[in-house]
Amino acid sequence: MTTNGMGSLSVFVGIGAMGVTMAWGPQALAESAGAALSEADQQAVFKAAGAVQRKGMWLMCADDPNSSGASIESVRDLNGDGRPEAVVSEGGTFCYGHAGMGFQLLSKQADGRWRVMTGGSGIPQFLKTRGAGKWPDISIGGPGFCFPVERWNGKAYELNRFEYEGKRCKPAR
Repeated sequence: MTTNGMGSLSVFVGIGAMGVTMAWGPQALAESAGAALSEADQQAVFKAAGAVQRKGMWLMCADDPNSSGASIESVRDLNGDGRPEAVVSEGGTFCYGHAGMGFQLLSKQADGRWRVMTGGSGIPQFLKTRGAGKWPDISIGGPGFCFPVERWNGKAYELNRFEYEGKRCKPAR
């Protein structure tokens, strides 16, 4: 199932201190998320994430001249409502700076449409702590040692605190 047009290339990147493993490429997509969404849902997810399709690849950062394309990293029910959520990510420093990755978290709504819940530059890690509606808190990783944690307030994900390896911290100013 090739949704980003990269042939059979798969690259796995581990972020040791954060315990996060991200996968890029169609093989990784098939292993992690491809079986969970129909082709129509995959297209709807990319479109809702703001991605555009060029030369067989979905791009969230269409201005990046060297983009490897966006991919659906994971699909699972994060809040226990019986509907899937999807994480779409794209690597590169052109649009995402030193974090090297951007993401969009989308949720399938009761009417079948996909809604962006949060997104931005960084590597999302879903935590055990939860906000309103049983939505997990999200640590947004990147360079450094003190990461923002967003919490769902019932309407939007907003900054809640900063943490590193599960302990509160204060970011350098």
